[in-house]
Amino acid sequence: MTVFYCAKCGTALTGDLVALPVVPDVDDPDHGRDQKTGQARSAVPRGHYAIDPGPWGAPFVAAAAPRRPARSAGRELLRTGAGATVSAGWRDSVVVHPDDVLPRLEPFTLGDNWLGCCGPTGARGPNLACVCGSRLATWAADCLGPNELHLDPVRVYAWHQDGSVEGP
Repeated sequence: MTVFYCAKCGTALTGDLVALPVVPDVDDPDHGRDQKTGQARSAVPRGHYAIDPGPWGAPFVAAAAPRRPARSAGRELLRTGAGATVSAGWRDSVVVHPDDVLPRLEPFTLGDNWLGCCGPTGARGPNLACVCGSRLATWAADCLGPNELHLDPVRVYAWHQDGSVEGP
């Protein structure tokens, strides 16, 4: 079991979570969408977390060579931006079920980082903050993509049941 904390103030951001070996792919992002909100089901089940080793989210940079569109597994929205861009965002972010942290985080809606018709896209960077003000999470839950909440690996740390600590 693992609990994640804010690196700035030490506030617990989650309860006990169980590690998954990888972030599950969403086989069909349209299957299981909430009829009222349009949001997909979360990629990570409640009570679990996974480490995403790849870059995810903003900022986006020019790709080395134009990429051919590939069939989506449901998680690519914030890996590959529009046109010939790729994510240069966080690596090793902690992906959690939104319901495991949302009661403890506050929307950070300065500017346009909460865009989306059915929920936040996450395409403009962190959009959730700890009560101390540290912008430490990005939630993507718009109807166009996955429903994932990523914790910034630099702004959070993990405490494991065995007493070990990971993070800054």
